[in-house]
Amino acid sequence: MSKKQNSSSFNFNDFVEQLKTEAINTSVVVDSKEERKYFLIVCEGEKTEPLYFEYFKKFLPKDLVSTVEIHGEGDNTLNIVKKAEEIRDKRKNNTVLPDFDEVWAVFDKDDFPNQNFDNAILYANQKGIECAYSNQSFELWYVLHFDNLQTCIHRHDYISILSKRLGYKYEKNDIKVVEHINTKCDVNRAIAWARKLDEFHISNGTTPSYSCPVTKVYKLVEILTEYCQ
Repeated sequence: MSKKQNSSSFNFNDFVEQLKTEAINTSVVVDSKEERKYFLIVCEGEKTEPLYFEYFKKFLPKDLVSTVEIHGEGDNTLNIVKKAEEIRDKRKNNTVLPDFDEVWAVFDKDDFPNQNFDNAILYANQKGIECAYSNQSFELWYVLHFDNLQTCIHRHDYISILSKRLGYKYEKNDIKVVEHINTKCDVNRAIAWARKLDEFHISNGTTPSYSCPVTKVYKLVEILTEYCQ
């Protein structure tokens, strides 16, 4: 047999190795969907915040709606964080349901003592729980959809601003407000303004209780928006 014949002869082992290589290379270039994530959002308010975050679930495919779980507890700062921890840990012991990938506690400074507010955030950090807190209240997040508020004002003034911008009296737990915020306002602009406030206080080394106005809700909204899309 000539050298020419040897070079062109079929080698089964070489063929198998070639197939393996091609399979590996193909797996690299083929697009794959990101794995679904599971969110736990535990809110201080019983209705206002849950109503807002429930809105995001409207944009999820039906089989993904259950990946975002929302609780409205109506409790104080530290208890909200501990409730989030409790629900998360209970889920870990469930052999059927997957663990939560992200756990968020949503609460306000309001009139709670500075130490309580700061300790709640510190405890959350220690337990691996994210905080979407607001100083002074959640309504600041709504205000930032209309105005680049940079002055520390009382949370009651948020209500006055919102009533003026909405064109009707702002009421908590009003689905009409949630729909207005999500359909007629620029969430990306609100995120940008909220981020600037956050970065300003961080750069000054201000503790959360003295960082006013500020809201970390934008971080959770960014993540949820990307996930829902």
